[in-house]
Amino acid sequence: MAADPSAPCADAPSSRLRPHTRRQPWILTYHSVTDTDDDPYGITVSPRRLGEQLAWLRSRGLRGVGVSELMRAHATGRRDVVGLTFDDGYADFLQEALPVLRVHGCTATVFVLPGRPGGVNEWDPLGPRKPLLTHDEIRRVAEAGMEVGSHGLLHQDLTTLADEELRQETVRSRELIADLTGTLPEGFCYPYGTLDRRVADAVRSAGYGYGCALAPGPLLSRFALPRTHISQADRGVRLWAKDLRHGLRHGAVPGAGARTAPPVRAGGPR
Repeated sequence: MAADPSAPCADAPSSRLRPHTRRQPWILTYHSVTDTDDDPYGITVSPRRLGEQLAWLRSRGLRGVGVSELMRAHATGRRDVVGLTFDDGYADFLQEALPVLRVHGCTATVFVLPGRPGGVNEWDPLGPRKPLLTHDEIRRVAEAGMEVGSHGLLHQDLTTLADEELRQETVRSRELIADLTGTLPEGFCYPYGTLDRRVADAVRSAGYGYGCALAPGPLLSRFALPRTHISQADRGVRLWAKDLRHGLRHGAVPGAGARTAPPVRAGGPR
């Protein structure tokens, strides 16, 4: 079910709030787009709410794009785009999210798990089992003009893996996605948002151009990009506040490397 493109933007007065001046690219984190009745982790938004959120961005002169396009735009000084990411590769992206993105003229990066084609979110002990994209559906996502990135093979905490397992999660997942889409993926997203320097270095060494975290802390870099979790509760004023918080927390432009630091373990959304 796609959102009504004529639906008014939620919390309309917030659309008159002045945009923030940000140096750090703003990247929004979505997961599943479907019914929100059973959502213990707060990672699901309805198609209608997604449409309202994209309309809110549009009302402020912003358009949602994939992360690679976002980074290219920021490199040239453009600030009229926001990154949209969808983690875990849920099958509902094709049926529910993609039609809404098209209505609003947006693209996105979908971080998939090529080692679990057609599987379910086994890593979540609570909540419903949600189907994941099959290999054929991953191809369809790419054919629809979306950026396809890697979320590893199996959705594991990469900081706990031996070196060979980490290589499989980074290098092998990139190769599998390239086999499916015909293009080596540019982006990697750390499962659970958890990373340390060894993991960030492995992503860089595997040939990726960037890595998405959640709250990377002192590891902030092109390979540990911060993102903002988006939920069903986020409407105009909350979105404006999250944009402000992002700018206050992450004022610096990410560099090329990650500094030495202990593992960053992001709580909350998965």
